[in-house]
Amino acid sequence: MLDAHGRASVRNDPFLTTPALTPAPAGGARAATAGPGPRQAVDRNVRTELARLRGIHAISTSDFRRYLSSFNTALSAGQRLRGTRAVELEAVIQNLHAIAASGQLTPSRLPALFLTLDRNRQWWTTGPLLASGQRVEFTGSELVWQYYPGQGIELQELGSFGRADGLYTAGPSQYPRMRRLLAEIIPLAAHRAGGIAWEYYFQFDAGNPPWTSAMSQATAIEALTRAAKASADTSYLNVARRALPLFKARPPVGVTIPAAHGSWYLLYSFAPGATVINGFLQTLIGLYDYGHATDDPTALRLFAAGDAEARSAVPGYDTGAWSLYQPGEEDTLSYHELVTGFLHELCDRVHAAVYCTTAAHFDSYLKTPPALRLLTRRVRAGAPATISFHLSKLSHVGIVVSDNGQTVFLTSADFGYGTDAFSIPALRKAGSYNVRLAATDQAGNFNRIVGTIQVSR
Repeated sequence: MLDAHGRASVRNDPFLTTPALTPAPAGGARAATAGPGPRQAVDRNVRTELARLRGIHAISTSDFRRYLSSFNTALSAGQRLRGTRAVELEAVIQNLHAIAASGQLTPSRLPALFLTLDRNRQWWTTGPLLASGQRVEFTGSELVWQYYPGQGIELQELGSFGRADGLYTAGPSQYPRMRRLLAEIIPLAAHRAGGIAWEYYFQFDAGNPPWTSAMSQATAIEALTRAAKASADTSYLNVARRALPLFKARPPVGVTIPAAHGSWYLLYSFAPGATVINGFLQTLIGLYDYGHATDDPTALRLFAAGDAEARSAVPGYDTGAWSLYQPGEEDTLSYHELVTGFLHELCDRVHAAVYCTTAAHFDSYLKTPPALRLLTRRVRAGAPATISFHLSKLSHVGIVVSDNGQTVFLTSADFGYGTDAFSIPALRKAGSYNVRLAATDQAGNFNRIVGTIQVSR
């Protein structure tokens, strides 16, 4: 946490969990880019776009001066910085320029964009250096920020609304904090898809800002619904209703793609091919809660379309030993636990057997050792070889090859589920060798098998 005087302190927040912070784990479509990308050679820039908005009376003269002062102050601060601090602040400035150059510096985006600029100027001129993915806060604010190397610190909408949910769950003593958080973040929504959306304003994998997420939008709707219940203030429900149009629009503006049995709601508006199950299920929870709290026909229809598709799709994310993040890619432990929790929540809400049964499977996998099977039985002497095996779930696997009790080869590595192999150096002597394979999964479950291979001339 950074206070008004630039002093940093640490606060462990029990109302925010790590998986809720990051839209996705590392790797594949889930990793942030290392930098802000190339500059766009266009005539539009931040200053000219602000002047244009003032000229057409889209923003007031006082707002124009305030935003221009913020921008000039950030530029001046950046010129005095060196190393990582300069790189990070410059990345945020360049993202702002890129949004302006693309004609997307709209009035509704200005509050969030310039808050991001101001917070980055404050942090990189007075705060400590950060580890990748580290969360940060500022005194007097409940908003969650997260560090993406090469992109500065960015407003984490999913994490912020997730905190609001956590404050609601904590009970009435935390309701004032929840309302303060929502009072901060509601005005940061932008006009999008005929409604409002809480957007992300940084480069992420193949996504250029501004982009958004069904998961963060639905978590917002869930938090707003809970705030209305906690306070009897129906204005929160009106805000939630304005967030629904995003789920009726296709990417890249919206987050919905048609599917065989209904609709799929995307984790990333820029990645229609990434069918991530945890984000989809959390989206359904948010739509369900709002729809059943208000009997809103649009929300109920959106939930029904997603629910129909999810009931068909969920079994395909069960490998029989672990969960998948997206087709062909296993979950990390934290994401396995996250998706299991979402399945339990849907089971409690709609009592569909597929949700309840899959949740029970995923629970059991946390205690089930990985299964190993040795596939290679014979190799040729004098030549490098591979020893193939089948593994039931993502694990750290070790191999020991021995001859008459003497170890001739050993190593270990991480492997995903399915068939894989160790490459081993040439075994010079013909005969029978013992092979021991041992695997430890992400939850710490351990298994070992012993077999033999024949080495022939």
